[in-house]
Amino acid sequence: MRIDVRRTGGFSGIERRAGVDTTSLPDAEVWEELAARALETATPAPATGVPDGFVYQLTVDGHSAHFTDPHLTPAQRELVSRVLKEGA
Repeated sequence: MRIDVRRTGGFSGIERRAGVDTTSLPDAEVWEELAARALETATPAPATGVPDGFVYQLTVDGHSAHFTDPHLTPAQRELVSRVLKEGA
């Protein structure tokens, strides 16, 4: 499974992108379950967030969804954090 995160907005407006391919990871099931939970409540189009908040685009195997700060679910927050930390 390919998981990509694009984060825009924030105070400085700097964009960050990162992605993870779970096929060779020993904890691939954990990543895939987290991605499935993160997509459950995401919207297909960007939602309105708060001023200077982040806007996220999550793409899982070619299917994109969006969510905004401060309205991330715990699964979305964890997945974004993991991908931005571990991804390349």
